[in-house]
Amino acid sequence: MLEATEWLFIEGGYEAMSLRHITTRAGANLAAVNYHFGSKEALMQELLSQRLDRLNRERLQLLSAFEQTNPDELDATTVLGMLFVPAFRLGHGSASGPAFMRLLGRVYSDPSPFIRGYLQEHYRSISGRFFEAFSRALPTLPRHELGLRLHFALKALSGMLAGEDMQELIASISKGEAINDAELLARLISLVSPILTAPFGSPEQTQLIDRVLQLDHHTAAASEGAGQHPAP
Repeated sequence: MLEATEWLFIEGGYEAMSLRHITTRAGANLAAVNYHFGSKEALMQELLSQRLDRLNRERLQLLSAFEQTNPDELDATTVLGMLFVPAFRLGHGSASGPAFMRLLGRVYSDPSPFIRGYLQEHYRSISGRFFEAFSRALPTLPRHELGLRLHFALKALSGMLAGEDMQELIASISKGEAINDAELLARLISLVSPILTAPFGSPEQTQLIDRVLQLDHHTAAASEGAGQHPAP
């Protein structure tokens, strides 16, 4: 039953699935689901607890261990690594199965108020600890800007993970090369870390985009004029 729930959630999100979809996928009786779980919400809570509790506990343990042994060496790549490494390890383990990374991607990108509320209620303290770690790693960023950057970074990563099989993702990142886990994760993190560290609308960037805006204005005006005066 939980496996059917997991795959339906990965494929279409929380709002798109129903208890009837789940029982049909699992080949189970609807009355049995109601007896054991009571509702779709309770079934989903059980799935999320089984998949996320251990992950976030191990992430927190890793962060705490690093803070105790290397308190002055925290940087954005290291903190991202503490989010990625346990997930990557569990995603390769038999307990979580091959869908684990896709499930994480869906969890963190699903817009359902139920999913958002569950994450806030159950993992707020862990999110807070990691936010503070990122804040120490990036001390020049205002907190509101850091929050915005983290939101975009995690959304971008979640969307990628939700839509791809892990083995296909690994093959894309490794580019067909034989690389170890450290190299693979370093490449994955390198795709995300610029969102946290790149200049935020620098004058140089603004000038370049302003040139594009001006060019767009001229080409749009020319296109509109050509549409109003068709050739005979």
